[in-house]
Order: sequence, then C-alpha cells, then structure tokens
Amino acid sequence: MSVAALRLNGLRKNFGRTEIIRGVDLEIAPGERHAIIGPNGAGKSTLFHLISARMPVSAGSIELKGESVIGLKPFEINRKGLSRSFQITNIFHNLSVFENLRCSVLWSLGYRYSFWHRLAGLKDARQRAEAVMEDIGLSSRRDTPAGILSYAEQRALEIGITIASGADVILLDEPTAGMSNSESEDAVALIRRVTEGKTLVMVEHDMGVVFGLADRISVLVYGEIIATDTPAAIRNNAAVQEAYLGTHPALVEES
Repeated sequence: MSVAALRLNGLRKNFGRTEIIRGVDLEIAPGERHAIIGPNGAGKSTLFHLISARMPVSAGSIELKGESVIGLKPFEINRKGLSRSFQITNIFHNLSVFENLRCSVLWSLGYRYSFWHRLAGLKDARQRAEAVMEDIGLSSRRDTPAGILSYAEQRALEIGITIASGADVILLDEPTAGMSNSESEDAVALIRRVTEGKTLVMVEHDMGVVFGLADRISVLVYGEIIATDTPAAIRNNAAVQEAYLGTHPALVEES
C-alpha cells in the first residue's frame, strides 16, 4: 500500500476564540488531482496556509509522503517536495520570465548558497528554466519583464515557478481566478499538462475547472469537510447542494 502524498488528521486552526479550521481529516493519494471547494469564508486558503507552514497549526497533524511537517518552515517543506501558488500573483515583476524561472530551479539542482557560481554559466539551470518556459507557453516572452505580462501570462508564469523546483506535490490556490472563459480553458490544459504524474491539490471557485480537472473533490464548509468523493458523487450530494444554496449550475446539472 502506497504512502499518502498528503495526510491531514484532526487539523485545527484558532484565531483567539474563533475556530477557522475545525478538525479536518483528509488523505490524498500520490498522483491524485484533488480539488477543495466551498463557500467564501469556508477556510480554504487558511487550510493551504497550514499545509505550507505560512501559519502554525493549533492542533492536529500534517504528513507529507509519510513524514510529519509540523513545525517546519515553509522553505523546509518546499525542499521536501511541496510547492504552492497563491491567490494573488507572486512573481518577481522586475525580472524577466526566464530569470523568474531560473531562480526557482537553482536549489533543486544543488546550487545552495554557492556565491562562486556565475548564473550565466549554469547550463543545467538554463536548460531546466527553458524547458519549463516551453511547457507553460512563454518561450516567446523569454526576456520580457514579468511585470508587463498579461494577467493570464503572469498566472501561467507563477504555475511555472511552482513546478520548476521539481516538487511532486503541487498546491494551486485559485489558479484561474480573474480569467475569461477562454483563458480558463487554456489554464486547465496547462495545469493538466505540467502536473502530469504529480499530486495536485487546488482551491478553485470555477466549477467548470474543478469538474474538468479533479479526480476527487472535498467540500469545506465553515472549517469542516462535509464530503469527499468523485466529481459525479459530489455533484449529486444533497448536503453539498445545500451548502451552495442549490444555485450553482455546475452542481445541479445532470452528470
């Protein structure tokens, strides 16, 4: 039996007397594409912050590939193979597309704090960055400052940065937020391609994206998971429909 890529057990997060995450249990298999959905304020981004150590947990455990990561710093968790993106695009605006990606690949290639290496001479870093750049469709924008890319291109670049380190557990926080329908379709194709063979966990509001990508879906409501199942089962789950007030067409249309 394979070890879970990610396992949460009894996970809780309090802010003073207010409990935001209330005993979340979740197990995600290696290679699974898993979506976490829920109404605004359900605690989805907080859950991601706990998993990636941007916030300390109040109680419970988090295991990454069978190893506890409680108490580790974000960069330490990243080096153990988990990488994440954010709701708000998080890139180096003054660096080029290529330079953003090259920064992301350095540690995974063994270039720790080696001040004696000249970046221009690191052939493996250049090749890896260029390969990711090709994967995300930004080769033609190689030398363009990231800050002047279109919004959709910046989101694609952030996904590229997220995968460039070689992490095999990828967390994407609302990767298609703010995109048009056509941009979302392109983003789904990109995510499917670049996460092939990896474990993907995503928070997403666009139900078309969720049902188009996810192998399983967990529904988070007021800090608790009320259902985890296949997309077809989630679509027909009465409790899930009630949580969304029964008004979202993607949840009530025939499967």
